Amino acid sequence: MLMFKDRRPAIRTLSGWAISVLQEAGAIRECEEHGWMHDRADPHARERASDIARQNPPAGVSADEAVKDIRDVMDSIGDTCLECLPKAD
Repeated sequence: MLMFKDRRPAIRTLSGWAISVLQEAGAIRECEEHGWMHDRADPHARERASDIARQNPPAGVSADEAVKDIRDVMDSIGDTCLECLPKAD
């Protein structure tokens, strides 16, 4: 008999959820070559991400906690890829 297991949520951690929201809002992007996240330095995108977190927090998480996690993840992301070499002038 064929049995199905319950599906796991696509995003398993609050940080993973925050990264997804930040990408959706356009606040961060991924280095095409290495996969590191970059801060796009767009204050409007950061605010959009906070609004999304406030209006649609993950199940079991308060809106304040969701916004805090968005800010924590955003603060941990730099504006350069750790593996890309600086371009020579």
